[in-house]
Amino acid sequence: MQIYFLGTGTSQGIPVIGSDHPVCKSSDSRDKRLRVSVWVTWENNSVVIDCGPDFRQQMLISECTKLDAILFTHEHADHTSGLDDIRPFFFKQKKDIPIYAHTRVIENLKKRFDYIFESENKYPGAPDVKVFEVYNNQDFSINNTTIIPINANHGNLQVFGYRIQNFAYLTDVKLIEVTELEKLKNVKVLVVNALREEPHHSHFSLQEALDFIHLVKPEVAYLTHISHLLGFHKEVQKKLPENVFLAYDNLKIII
Repeated sequence: MQIYFLGTGTSQGIPVIGSDHPVCKSSDSRDKRLRVSVWVTWENNSVVIDCGPDFRQQMLISECTKLDAILFTHEHADHTSGLDDIRPFFFKQKKDIPIYAHTRVIENLKKRFDYIFESENKYPGAPDVKVFEVYNNQDFSINNTTIIPINANHGNLQVFGYRIQNFAYLTDVKLIEVTELEKLKNVKVLVVNALREEPHHSHFSLQEALDFIHLVKPEVAYLTHISHLLGFHKEVQKKLPENVFLAYDNLKIII
């Protein structure tokens, strides 16, 4: 399995528009972060988790040419607003693109991208999707591979993380019940959000992310959904435990 980090930034990305913050002025490519998303490939499967406003750019940079499914964590724009840019995959593959999400997220997408979900008099240039609703405690399969949804809270908003074999991906998490930890047992690679050092009302702080990693005990963990306020990549990495790493855009790892 290969994990390709398409984007590792927050909703504003890094650099933030108009910001004079030192991290936003950094010349280190690892400090330049598109909106958060990850591309997972295994065997002949190619799946993206979330497709935000940078989706087109991310697909071009990563040279992704096949899309078997999109898994959505939740409906916020930095995770969903690139949905229209699945059109090239739809035209090339000549079949509906499967999308997986909570019922609430599907309803939100239908409002914002009504022309994609239209069943009558549909605009011929719009892509078609095949909708699969995701439910807590109900595993599902993509091409005979089991996907385990992980239930969590992003402030007051429910979000899903996903476990695929020995890989688990959780972003925009602030609270996760102890009962969900069983779904992460013996996971080898864990990806989790770490916004900044200071507490935040709907995201893990760095310490909260590290505490969560300590509970899960993966072989290795990567931090994502990173704000410029966390600091320079090279400086933050020095402070982390030996099995915890700051993810960065275009990082590839093999499991």
